[in-house]
Amino acid sequence: MMCRVLTDQSPRRFAKVSRSVRISGHSTSVRLETAFWQVLEGIAETEGLSTSKLISQLYAEAMELPGGISNLASILRTVCLLYHEERRGGIGAANRA
Repeated sequence: MMCRVLTDQSPRRFAKVSRSVRISGHSTSVRLETAFWQVLEGIAETEGLSTSKLISQLYAEAMELPGGISNLASILRTVCLLYHEERRGGIGAANRA
């Protein structure tokens, strides 16, 4: 039996939205579900940044990782998940301790 997380959500949260962002002076388009954009906007607000600036900083950070970055949208989705886990004291927080 599922916990009805999906069926209790507005279909708009699943809609994919493309946004243009500037990264290192270059304009690019990122396509994410509305729910992820909402999380990124919240993170940006908490950090005192625009969403575009947050994405640019996350991109720069990801480029420093071994292997670089293969898919920006995937990195951003993962960041949203890790952010929520750390706020709840979950897996991400436990792995960094």
